Amino acid sequence: MSSPDPSPADLKDSLRRERAHHDRCRTALAAMVDGAREHVFTGQDVSASGADAEVLGYELRSRAKAMGELPQGPLFFGRLDFADSAGPHSGESYHVGRLRISEEPTVPPLVVDWRAPVSRAFYQAGERDPQGVAVRRRFGWAPGSRGDSADLTGLEDEHLANPSRSAEPHVSGIVTREIERPRVGPMRDIAATIQPDQDDLVRGDIGLSVCVQGAPGTGKTAVGLHRAAYLLYTHPQRIRRGGLLILGPNRTFLSYISEVLPALGETGVRQSTLQEEIARYPVTGADSEPTAVVKHDARMAEVLRRALYAHVSSRDVDSLAIKDGSYWWRVRAGELVRIVEDVLAEQPPYGIGRERVRGRVVRAVQLQAERRAGPQNSAWVQRISRARVVKEYVDAVWPRLRPEEVVAELLTDSGVLADAADALLDADEQKALLWVKPPRSWKSARWSAADLVLLDEVAGLVEHPEGYGHVVVDEAQDLSPMECRAIARRAPFGSLTVLGDLAQATTPWAARSWDTVLRHLGKPDAAVVPLTTGFRVPEAVVSLANRLLRRLDVSVPAGRSLRRDGELRLREVPAGDVAEAVVDAVHDALEREGSVGVVAADGQVGEVSEVLAAAGIATAGPDDLRARVAVVPATLVKGLEYDNVVAVEPAAIAEAEARGLHRLYVVLTRAVSRLEVVHGRPLPF
Repeated sequence: MSSPDPSPADLKDSLRRERAHHDRCRTALAAMVDGAREHVFTGQDVSASGADAEVLGYELRSRAKAMGELPQGPLFFGRLDFADSAGPHSGESYHVGRLRISEEPTVPPLVVDWRAPVSRAFYQAGERDPQGVAVRRRFGWAPGSRGDSADLTGLEDEHLANPSRSAEPHVSGIVTREIERPRVGPMRDIAATIQPDQDDLVRGDIGLSVCVQGAPGTGKTAVGLHRAAYLLYTHPQRIRRGGLLILGPNRTFLSYISEVLPALGETGVRQSTLQEEIARYPVTGADSEPTAVVKHDARMAEVLRRALYAHVSSRDVDSLAIKDGSYWWRVRAGELVRIVEDVLAEQPPYGIGRERVRGRVVRAVQLQAERRAGPQNSAWVQRISRARVVKEYVDAVWPRLRPEEVVAELLTDSGVLADAADALLDADEQKALLWVKPPRSWKSARWSAADLVLLDEVAGLVEHPEGYGHVVVDEAQDLSPMECRAIARRAPFGSLTVLGDLAQATTPWAARSWDTVLRHLGKPDAAVVPLTTGFRVPEAVVSLANRLLRRLDVSVPAGRSLRRDGELRLREVPAGDVAEAVVDAVHDALEREGSVGVVAADGQVGEVSEVLAAAGIATAGPDDLRARVAVVPATLVKGLEYDNVVAVEPAAIAEAEARGLHRLYVVLTRAVSRLEVVHGRPLPF
């Protein structure tokens, strides 16, 4: 429970001591940055039972620049005071922050990293299980008067060793204010406000894949980013070997989350989109929706495999005669057929299979030579392997192919497509795949976004790509089976953190269950963990969204919110007055704190922007994250959030695409303080 209100004198004294500690921390951090540029500290961090000591050298060596660029905000957000009987931490106190800060490597740190083992109690301790914590203190901060620091303005203590008799759990006012703080600019980290269920996910085992089904406002994206930061801290060598990749749906979304990891001291993480990862060529072509749906279908994997291996031929092969000085070696036709068929049966990547055929032909010759003249050296083996007749034979039975050749042939030759798609795709689906205007060659092809997925599939059949140690996949509900396979190839031995909400799935190929997605991602045994308690989207907005949720064709638990401070307004006007009502709604929103997002169907965005401009309201697009008012197409708002949202004509959003109701669900859940729905037509829910 919280302590009784301290006297003004006690509070003033506590604030004075904590401010002095913060000044000491800032001086120590400056020294650490300078020292990291010259040498590496070594030593034992008592707060982490050795975990910090293991990674400290790596941190200070590789992150000196990053540490020097950390935001000039508060260096700690909490403190743990352990009881005298708290085991290894008995009687100790630790400040908790985003980065470990120490004056000397061999003494207790001034601040422990939020990811250190000891810090877990800050997030998990409670009245029922204090975990040895006597007092948990949280700090309230405000921007410093100089603009380059932070001012400590308040503190709040929970005395966990003396539990409250109240049936209601303690609600931190500092945490509440931090969560409800206006949101202008990129996404912020949540290190100070992580909740226990979120913390369990963040600190999950690196070897285990997990799927987070998160209702709007439950912080699933933040959980994924903090999990990435935790894994980088806890397993630096393993992550450095394999790498860590964060995949988002588009560049707008990546810009929005781009400052979270640097704020946590992690700057070496690749943040990308799947299209960027597989982009062998720029997207210059476009597919109709029926064509794209077929290309994204899981059946295309087998179609492409057949098309590739159709080039392998083990029949009609003559015996092979290889000249070796004055002697000729012969490999009979039957043995050549057996070699190719054996390699095919092993199902290696196409490129490896080609080299296996070459190697086994050479081995067949080598066995003959050794029976006649004894062991042959490596130079002899290389000479036979490079012989023209061997090369010509391998090219004939197992030709070298580029993915572009295979895909272009498949999409231009109806006969090749018919053979590869036999019993897999019907006639209409095959017709949808064929290019209307075939290029002269693959070199002049205009590749669509879906074609890049096909090319990546074939490339993965030719040679397995190098994988990452861990991949975080956000907005995963929109992935197609073929896109899932592309991600799976990038984490064949690593683990995944899969984030999404099936209710927000808007692509024509989106799955209706996580089991399907996880199977195509190659992680069928990954646990699916629901997050249903929202901390950002107000209850009024969540309740409205839950009305729409009942109409969606997915089975996910309804969300709930702990926030009762939000505002919802449904403004119905005559159809001809919608534009004027939008202007009024934006003016109302501008009288409140925070960002304003005006979201409309894509086809209405231009008109809405013009109306607001005529009213003298300055607007920007979704990429300008620091603009006060953004006009956002409904198709680009996923993953973004605004303090105030004006949703324009929901019926038009719902009718714009096949899964328009899902798109509308996304739009309605972008508000973190206030939602105003302006409509001239009946609401579609």
